[in-house]
Amino acid sequence: MQTYDLKSRDPAGDDTHIENLQWIDLNDDPITALGRHYPAGSRGLPHSHTKTQLWCARRGVVLVNTAGGRWMIPPGHGLLIPAGLEHFSEMISDVEMHSIYADPAVISAVQPRVLEVTPLASSLMEELVLAEEKPLTPRRKRLIIELLLDEISLLPERPLGLPFPSDARLGRLCRHFLKSPDANAGIDEWASGLGMSRRSFTRLFRAETGVSFVTWRQQACIFASLPGLAEGEPVTNVALDAGYENIAAFTTMFRRMLGSAPSTYLKSRTLG
Repeated sequence: MQTYDLKSRDPAGDDTHIENLQWIDLNDDPITALGRHYPAGSRGLPHSHTKTQLWCARRGVVLVNTAGGRWMIPPGHGLLIPAGLEHFSEMISDVEMHSIYADPAVISAVQPRVLEVTPLASSLMEELVLAEEKPLTPRRKRLIIELLLDEISLLPERPLGLPFPSDARLGRLCRHFLKSPDANAGIDEWASGLGMSRRSFTRLFRAETGVSFVTWRQQACIFASLPGLAEGEPVTNVALDAGYENIAAFTTMFRRMLGSAPSTYLKSRTLG
C-alpha cells in the first residue's frame, strides 16, 4: 500500500495526485482498487471522477466536502461518491483508506451516502488492493469483484452526512457550530445573530439545508463527536465537548441516530 502525503502540497505531490486521477479514469477494469495512508491534517485537491467512488476508512476519520454538504467517514464506513461530483477530503486523524472506483453502470449513485462497511466487503476490497503486489488470477479476481458488487448493494446507510447552506452568513454560523457544538443552541440565538425574525430564520434554514434547525443541530453534535470517539477519548468527555449536559442524553441521541451506544459503535467497526 502506498503512502501519499497531501500535506506538503508541493508541485510534485499535486502532479502525483493528478496522475492517480487520470489513471483511475482511464482504467478499463470494471472495478479499480487503491489503498493509501494519509497523515492527520492533510487535505486533498478538489477533484471529481468519471467513475463512482466508494471511499472507505479502515482506520482514522475523514471529512469529505462538496458544495452541498459534508460527510464524516469514521472507521468501518465508506462514502459512496457519485461520478462527476467535485469533492475534497480532510484527514481529521492519521488515516488508512481503501477506495473502490467503478463505472456508473456498475455502481450508481445519485448523491453521496455514508455506508457501514461489513467485514466481508472490507476483506474483498483488501484482496483487490493487495493485488498491486500479489496479482490475482483472472478467475479469482472475477469472483472477488462479483461478490464485492453484490455485498456493496446490501451495505446499510448511516446518517453521517451533514447538509451545508450556500448562504455565506448561515454557512459561517454552521462552521462555527461544528467547532464549538452546543446541543442546547436555540433558534432565537441564531436568528438574532443574522438579524432575522425566528420565522424568517427557520424558513431560510430549511430552504438552505433541507432539514429543520433542530434536526441539523442534533446531527451536527453527533457528527462533531466522532473524531474524539475514534481517538479513544472517554465518552463523558466527548459528550460534554459536543454540548450535552449529561452522558445519558448524548448516548440516547447517538443510539437513536446510529443504532448502538457510542462506547461500542466505532470499536466494533475498526477494520483490519
